[in-house]
This record gives sequence, structure tokens and C-alpha cells, in this order.
Amino acid sequence: MAEGQRQVTQAREGRRAAVLGHPIAHSLSPTLHRAAYAALGLNAWRYDVVDLAADQLGAFLESLTGEWAGLSLTMPLKQTVIALLDHIEPLAEVVGAVNTVLVQAGRARPVLTGANTDVYGIVTALGEALGPAPVPSVRRTAAVIGGGATAASTLAALAQLGCTTPVVYVRSLGRIGGLMRAAHRMGLEPRYVSTDAAAHEITSADLVVSTLPPHAADVLAGQLVGSATEQGAVAPSGVLLDVAYDPRPTALAAAWTHGGGVVVGGERMLLHQAAEQVRLMTGRPGPVDAMAVALAEALEHGTTPADATPRS
Repeated sequence: MAEGQRQVTQAREGRRAAVLGHPIAHSLSPTLHRAAYAALGLNAWRYDVVDLAADQLGAFLESLTGEWAGLSLTMPLKQTVIALLDHIEPLAEVVGAVNTVLVQAGRARPVLTGANTDVYGIVTALGEALGPAPVPSVRRTAAVIGGGATAASTLAALAQLGCTTPVVYVRSLGRIGGLMRAAHRMGLEPRYVSTDAAAHEITSADLVVSTLPPHAADVLAGQLVGSATEQGAVAPSGVLLDVAYDPRPTALAAAWTHGGGVVVGGERMLLHQAAEQVRLMTGRPGPVDAMAVALAEALEHGTTPADATPRS
């Protein structure tokens, strides 16, 4: 089938996709994917919201039929899903986190392939602030705040940006086994430090990525503001990506900007990882501009899709 004919068939017949997680009502993925479908003329495509706990994921995947194109995964499913897949793309496997499941036709049942677009989203979002310099040739210092699945994706993204020895700040050094194993698979050598030291150290880094959930970095933000008045304090001069985007700006982003640093909002990572998901699921480039407009409107008005789909 010619490419043009395939696209016409796609638009007419439609496919299904959804975002899965718990809690999930706040997700902006439907806003992004539905805007992409509209811009691409995929008017028969459908993107839903499915509130799903980790112990319900297996049954849901077993229920998938050929009408499905893919799934977006958020917490707590990014690592749980790995054991339930038929294939895992190399990047997702080395990171140890899957945020995208591609559903493809199989003989007896659909074939499920895990991918990771978070890495792409982080690299692209940071790249917007770093500019067009030849990234691999630049040696940069980097800091990561948090130790979960998004932190593992961040390590992979930073490695692509030339940062192979980042400092990782975590609340508990006894609970980062998964992150340490992921870093080892990537060939990286991070230094792991308690978050108690973060406020006095991250301001000297070229790149800082906070992977903490909304408001979890508020204390750190207060410490940054407080330390700014100390004699000999180093003002932030690097780029901060705070993956949280509610509220806008987050307390951490506001503190970083106040100190003179550059901030990339977490919504930019969300946008670019979703655009890559659209490409993987539809076979067509994600329409970033149209998706960005829809995202900005949703954030401005505080609207999120409220329609949760039954778990079947």
C-alpha cells in the first residue's frame, strides 16, 4: 500500500490509544494527543484516560485488541509493565523504564513493544535552552534531583548531552538500587548525595533536572532563596528543567529564575515526549506547534480531561 493511501485509510478507519496510570485525572496527555490527531486529520482516532493501578495492568494488556495503536504510561506503571511486554526497545531496556507501549498486529494476539520517549523529551526540552551548539562535543556538569523512573531517563538524556558523571540528589541513599543499576547499564558513573546538600551545590551545575513530583521540591526552593543571601553563595547560572509543571512556575523554578538561572518548564518535556509518542503510534511526525497551542490553552485555563475510560 502506498504511503498516501495508507494515511487515508488510517484517518478513515481510526485506531485507539490511551494514557494509563493512577491517579490519572490530571493528565494532559489526552489534550496533546487529541490535538495531534486533529492536526493530522486522524478524525476517527480516539485517545482515552484509563485509571489503572499496577496490579490491574496485566489484565488490561491481555484485553487489548487489534484496534489499539498504543498506550502512554505514567506512574506507577513505567517499570511494572516491563515484565508484561513481548519486546522492549534498547533504550527503554537500558533505562529500565517504559512510558510508551506500541500495539501491533500478531497472529494470535497483538504484539506489545515497550519504548521510552521521556529521554527524547528531556533532551529536546533542554536543547531549546542550550541552543544549536554541537552538543556531543560540549563537556557539561549536571545534577539530577530525585531517584525514580524519570531520574533514570534523565541520566540517559544527560549522557546524550555530554554529561556522563552527574551528581544525583536523593532523599534516601538506601532506596536507589534500581537507579544505580540503570546507571551501570548505561556506563555512567553518577555521584549519589543526600538532598540535604542540594541547595548549596546545584547552583554551580550547567544543567539541573528536578524529577520530583509537584511541590516535593518546595523545601529545596526555600533553601535556595535562603542560601542566596549567604556570603559567598553561588548564584545559579545554568539551565534548570523542572519536570513538574503545576503550578506554573513551580516554587523551584521561581527560585532559580530569581537567582539568575535559566528555566525550562516541565511542560516542554511533556510536549516533546508526547510528540514522539504520536510519531511512534501513527507513523507520522507529531505536529509540535499544534500540540503546543493546545497545551498552553489547557495550562492557562487549568483544564484537564475528566473522562475516565472503563478498564476494558
